[in-house]
Amino acid sequence: MRNLLKAAYAATENSVVHFNLNTLPQGQLTPVGQMITDSDNMTFIYLMDDGEDYSYVLFDEDVWPQLVEVLNTDGDPVLTWGDHKAVLTNFRDELEGLVYNIEGNSNYGEAFSHAVEEAFASILSEA
Repeated sequence: MRNLLKAAYAATENSVVHFNLNTLPQGQLTPVGQMITDSDNMTFIYLMDDGEDYSYVLFDEDVWPQLVEVLNTDGDPVLTWGDHKAVLTNFRDELEGLVYNIEGNSNYGEAFSHAVEEAFASILSEA
């Protein structure tokens, strides 16, 4: 069974966005550098390798303003859990690619596409 871990916004320091996990995962997590979506649950998901399977870090609508902030910076965000920290490699590029792919794409579902278009309007208008 995959771990579902919810990310919460923590802070922005020196133009780097920081997120915390709401629960502590078991074992070590390593960033995979890949992001997917769960359009039914209106969530972006970053994949982490826990040594045996993938853990999913969920970025729901509560933190989409901070995801816009990530896209307006030059670096990837940092995820913290317990005493551990990891730079979420390739996060920015993956998120940007998904946002542009979701725009006007009914394959993601009308509600999700519309929500993404609204939340990321400032990014999409720059294209």
